Amino acid sequence: MGRAYQNRKVSMAKTSDMNARVYSKHSRSIYVCAKSGGIDPEGNLALRSLIERAKRDQVPAHVIAKALEKAKGGAGEDFAVARYEGYGPGKTMVIVDCLTDNPNRTFGDVRLAFTKTNCSIGTPGCVSHMFDHCAIFVFAGDDEDKVLEVLMEEDVDVTDVECEDGKITVFAPHTEYFNTKNALTNGLGEIEFEIDEIQFVPQTTTQITDQEDVALFEKFHNMLDDLEDVQNVFHNAEIAQ
Repeated sequence: MGRAYQNRKVSMAKTSDMNARVYSKHSRSIYVCAKSGGIDPEGNLALRSLIERAKRDQVPAHVIAKALEKAKGGAGEDFAVARYEGYGPGKTMVIVDCLTDNPNRTFGDVRLAFTKTNCSIGTPGCVSHMFDHCAIFVFAGDDEDKVLEVLMEEDVDVTDVECEDGKITVFAPHTEYFNTKNALTNGLGEIEFEIDEIQFVPQTTTQITDQEDVALFEKFHNMLDDLEDVQNVFHNAEIAQ
């Protein structure tokens, strides 16, 4: 049984408003990364990964270019990372990662999503200790031994390698993200990653079976997803089918 990581791949948005939210979130993360680490993807590996992820999510090239051009100018907003933790419907645990230019506004918006769905926002660290902060790579393949050999040759500190349904999943500490990605691409050649990012992976999951809690959880997640400042939502919920 594989770990309960979340595939953050964004599905095709059905409306222009949904498209705009997806584009805005990618644009903001690219802008912040380029402004702090340089606009050249070859010299800024974090930026290169963000651009690749944006392309996988079908963000238009002109949106990416505009974010890079804005960062090149040096002026513009100053965004800061904000992380909020708490408890969602059905006693689930939730981590909300944001990029914000107004922490007071962002905290108010996120707190409203919690309170409107009978959830409780907590203090920093209240649930994150129950998650592993991991770099995750998923790509097509079935030779687990070869992948392990490549990673060991590069002396990469990998947590686990799984092979299931024709896909290889590599878990590593979040601090080993770039070492792991470089080792995989150098040792295996060109790879098309299905997942290539850092996530909070829950150590345990909580199944939601009550239909009222299921509806509340969907509302809660949708409210957070609608907030422009929110970049990622991680949780340990397992929705009963």
